[in-house]
Amino acid sequence: MNTKTALITGAARRIGAGTARSLHAAGYNLALHYLSSVAEAQVLADDLNQLRNNSAQLVQADLRRTEKLAPMIEQVAGIWGRLDVLINNASSFYPTPMGTATEQHWDELLGSNLKAAFFLSQAAVPYLCERGGSIVNIVDIHAERGLKNYPVYSIAKAGLAAMTRALAKELGPEIRVNGVAPGAILWPEHDMDGAKQAEILARIPLRRKGEPGDVARAVLFLVENAPYVTGQILAVDGGRSLFN
Repeated sequence: MNTKTALITGAARRIGAGTARSLHAAGYNLALHYLSSVAEAQVLADDLNQLRNNSAQLVQADLRRTEKLAPMIEQVAGIWGRLDVLINNASSFYPTPMGTATEQHWDELLGSNLKAAFFLSQAAVPYLCERGGSIVNIVDIHAERGLKNYPVYSIAKAGLAAMTRALAKELGPEIRVNGVAPGAILWPEHDMDGAKQAEILARIPLRRKGEPGDVARAVLFLVENAPYVTGQILAVDGGRSLFN
C-alpha cells in the first residue's frame, strides 16, 4: 500500500515496455495497459512479477472508447489502493498524405494520441491529487515540426504538447504535468530503407538513434527527480530538433 503505482498506456512493447522496466526498477508497482498485444504484455508482466511478486497487473482497453476510460482508471486505482503516476504513451502512427486522409484516420489518430490522453488524465485527477502525483505525456519532436506525409499524426502530437502545457496550469499545484518528445528511438515498424535511416542520422548531432531506455530515463527523471518542473516537454532526440 505504500509503494507508488503507475499506469502506463501502450505498455506491452517498444517505448512503453522500456518505460515500464525503468519505473519497476525504481520500485513502482505497474498497471500495464495494452490493446491487442496480449502475449507481449503477459511476458512483460511475468518478468516483472518474477522480480517482485504482485508488482505488475495487466489492463486491457480500446482507449478510443471514451466510456471505458474512467472505469479503467478506477480499476487501476483499486488494484493497490492508489495511483501516483499516469504515463500517456499509447499511440497510433501511420502516414496520411494530403489527398488520402479520411475522417476515420483523423478519428483514430487524434483519438489514440490526444483524446484518450485527455480523458484518462481527467479521470485520474482525483487519485493523483491524493498523492501529489504527476502525468507524463509521450509527445514527439514532430509536434513542433510536422513530419512530411504524416499531417494528421503531427497534428495529434501537437495537440498533446498543447495539452501538456494547459493541464500543467489547470492541475497545479497538486499535480505536475510534463512531456517527453522522442526523436529517432526505434525505426517505424513499416518499411523504412537504409538510405532513409542514414538521411535521418545525418541530421542528428549525436549521429545515432537513441534507445527506449533513453526515453525511460527521461520519464523517471520527471516523475521522481523534478519536483519543481511542470509544463515542460523534454526532447530526447540526440539534438535533432535543433535543425529543420
